[in-house]
Formats: sequence, structure tokens, C-alpha cells
Amino acid sequence: MTATKTYEVLARAVRQEEPGPCFALLGDANMNWATALAGLSGRFVYVRHEHNAVVAAMAWARKTNRTGLATVTCGPGLTQILTALPAAVRAGIPLVIFAGEAPLKSGWYNQAIDQAPFIVATGAAYRPLHWPKRMPEEIRNAFLQAALERRPVVLGVPFDLQELPWEGSEDLPAPSSRLMPRTGPVLPFGADLERAAALVDGAEKIIVMAGLGAAQSGAADACRTLAERVGGLVATTLPARGLFAGDPFSLGVAGGFSSDMARACFAEADLVVAVGCSLASHNSEAGKLFPASKVLQIDLKPAALSQGRVAAGAWLQGDAGMSVELLTGLVRTRSRTWRSAELAERIRTTPFDGHAFPPEPGLHDPRDVVAALEAALPREWEMVNSSGHCSYYVAHMPSRPWERFLTIREFGAIGNGIGFAMGVAEAAGGRPVVLFDGDGSALMHIQEIETMARHGMRIAICVLNDGAYGSEIHKLRAEGLSDAGAVFGRRDFAAIARGFGLEGARVDDLSRLPALIDGFAKAKGPAIWDFPISDRVVSPVIRRAHPH
Repeated sequence: MTATKTYEVLARAVRQEEPGPCFALLGDANMNWATALAGLSGRFVYVRHEHNAVVAAMAWARKTNRTGLATVTCGPGLTQILTALPAAVRAGIPLVIFAGEAPLKSGWYNQAIDQAPFIVATGAAYRPLHWPKRMPEEIRNAFLQAALERRPVVLGVPFDLQELPWEGSEDLPAPSSRLMPRTGPVLPFGADLERAAALVDGAEKIIVMAGLGAAQSGAADACRTLAERVGGLVATTLPARGLFAGDPFSLGVAGGFSSDMARACFAEADLVVAVGCSLASHNSEAGKLFPASKVLQIDLKPAALSQGRVAAGAWLQGDAGMSVELLTGLVRTRSRTWRSAELAERIRTTPFDGHAFPPEPGLHDPRDVVAALEAALPREWEMVNSSGHCSYYVAHMPSRPWERFLTIREFGAIGNGIGFAMGVAEAAGGRPVVLFDGDGSALMHIQEIETMARHGMRIAICVLNDGAYGSEIHKLRAEGLSDAGAVFGRRDFAAIARGFGLEGARVDDLSRLPALIDGFAKAKGPAIWDFPISDRVVSPVIRRAHPH
């Protein structure tokens, strides 16, 4: 009988944590363990670049509110994920990443590096597993740490130790789910509630702004009710965009991505009630979005400072939904409110960006592309917004609810969209996924369309193609500098798709969209739709930061 290897026991330890799919790229330090885990009925998605293993796990974790799982090999496999980790840390996404380590028995190994400093520098945790008998317990503890601290935990396991015959107990430690604290909602302190109610009662124009904490805790209805009670408006942070889709008094996104109408209303507000928001700099546009307003933060962890600035002047500590419900019960009902039929009509009809740009023959205004996609895409499909210049426009799709729209851009890196779309596809249960990406971002990991096809992922990639890195060309032009270093020409994405054996189309006529969508709905794999857009349409984000 063949002796049980340590990596087989480690695979069992991971399997009992009941993770979702493992996003993987195999190498010497992880391939035996990964093969053993796959043999235990573990679902694997084998990607073409390590970065996308972690990025896909991030998106899967955000969509399911569970801990994501990825694996890469040691050395260069690990260094390839260093852009993804800070994004996961800043977005508060729990991950466990099995990375392996160089063998301890070798005096020299080509791919050996000191891995811990790289990982710790990103804000993630690193757990070196160097004592075989403790490894199963350490794996359990990694899942526990990731869930409690809501950040990635990287496991470094030397692959020569993985190969050793197992000499420990055959009984695994209890899984992390049994050790997770079972706690109820945190109720706000009575005196704090009274102070918050007095603050609300003293304000005239109130905006209830919900963040990811409010969305994930199911506080949307409570926020809506509070806004109705005080005759105020509602808005969301960018990660929670779409939470109030369909509400006639929803201003959409609060922050750098705010619409013209949202900016006008925030300028009038005298109180912003921030529910489950971290109050990041982008959320308030570094204080410029609502400079005259007081801010009441309702959160489990109220912050004195956020990203170097004083972000709130009053706080209410407690569970988002229950705190808002209790506050609503204390505040007075208004006879005169900010709400009116006329205001609702202005919110509905005012373009999110009313700036006029001259049309260019043969090229779309990206705002027209987004409007056409908003009108044509089925409501039940999943949407994924990447980063980059075009992501501003895509954020303004008013009918798309938060549950069907993923935005993760806390680190501001492009090149993540394709990985995010794969993670969402794995979480979507077969529903089609639509990725909105720029050409520069998409080309960074275009090889993953082969992964999508191999795994039968139903992902339509909408490339807003301006032939350049959009943010950079607009900033360079605003500074009066040459944009040559950021302009690369319009690659033919339809031809790229066909080169991989996939469906591809260049969309010169937006009236073609319904037919393309219908064809994709009947297909079983990915497709790419290439939208040639003007490189002269500049988003308000760039116009404000870099005026000509």
C-alpha cells in the first residue's frame, strides 16, 4: 500500500472547509496538492496567468460573500499576484491562497525568494507552514483568519515537505465554520441614537448614502424608509451602485463617478447619513462633493479618519439595518420635504454627463454605447465593470441592481476585468455575464478567453475601443504633452476572438445589439463585441482633475 503523502492530507484539510471553486495555475510547488484536491471532487478553474487566479477568486468571493480560494506556485508564480493582493485587501475580500514554497532541503533553488515580505507589503497575511503535523490546523486557521479579518491569507508550504509521508493524526481539526463566532446584530447605544435623531431632525435636505456594508447586511429597505420619512434622497458608494435601482429619488453613485444631477443635489444637502460606508476619499471626492454638509456615519466600526481626512462629524455604532430602523422610529415626519414630482422628473431625465462633444464619423460616443447596452441587455444577466476611463460611463446604468453588477476598483488597477468576469461566471449559476472593459485593459489578459472557452463560461466581453490607454491620453493632452506613449491603435478584437475559435463582432451600428445579444443567449461560450469609440470624449472625472 502506498503511504499517504502530506499533500494529500492538506488537500483533505482544504476540502473540509467546503470552499468554492479553486482558481489555479499549476507549478512544482502546488501541482501535487492541487491534483489531490481536484480528486476530492473539488471544482477547479485552470487559468492562463496567476494574476487572474486571484482576481477571479476575489470576484467569486464578493458575489457569494464567502472566502475565495486560489493557488499558484512559489517564486515567480507568487510574484505575479502582487497587483491583485492590495486590491483584495482594500476591498475587504477574504481569500486563501495556497502558494507553496521553495524546498527546504535544497542548498540552492532557482525560484526561491523570501516570500513573506512581498505578501506582507501588500497588506495580506502570510503563514509559513514548516511543521507537517501542524499543517492541517494551520490551513483551518488560515480560513478562519481570512473570514474574520476579511483579507487574503497566503500559505507558504515548501514542496519537499508536501512530499513527505504523512506521520500525523488521520483526524483533521474541526473546520473553521465551527469556530466562527456566532453573534447577533450590534445595537446602537440609546444616547447615541437620540443624538443622531436630533441631528437628523435639525437638517432640511438629507441624503441617505449606502455603502457596501449596507448592501451586504440587507439594509437597503431600511435606508429607503429613512429617506422617505425625512423627505430626503438616496445614493450609494461605487461598490454598492445599483442598490436603489428604480427608486425615483435615487441619485446613483456618490463620489468621483457622480452624475451631474447627483453633484447638484449633494451641493445642496445639509446632512449626509452614511450607512455602512468607509467614507473613502473617492466617495466624497476628497470632501468636494458635499463640502457644506454634516456627515453622520452609521457603521459597526466608525472611523475618526478615512484615508487621511476627517470624514464624519457624528457617529452611530451598530448594525446597519437595525440602527437605521431604530433611528427612523425616533425622527420626526416632515410636512415639507425635499422630494417633489418635479425633482423626480429631473433625476430621471437629466443626462448623467451633459457635456457636449463634437461627433466623429465612424466612432461612437461611449455614452451612446452605454445607453444602447442598458436598453438591450436582459435584466437578469450579470454585469461586470472593469477599471479605466470607460468605467465611469458604464457605472451609469440606472436599471441594473447591485445584486447583478460587480464593481471592484479599490486599487485603481486596469487589467482586472477579464479575471473578475470569470469569477462572476463561476458564481452566477449559468447566467450570462457581460464584461465592460477598455481595449488597453482587455489586452493585458486577453489570453484568458481561452480559459473561458475551455470551461464553457458564458461571458460577453464589450470592449470600448479607443485605441489607447484612455485616462492617460486625456491627462497628457490636458497637460499639453504628447500622447504618443499611450496611443497604440485600434486592435481588431473581433479577429482576436475568431483566432481563439470564438464569436466576435465589430459593432459599428448600435442597432445590431439586439441580434448580437440574442445570438449570444443561445450560444454556450464567450464572445467579444468591439465598440469603436471616440478618444475625444473625456469623462467628468478627468475634466475636473485635469481641466484644459
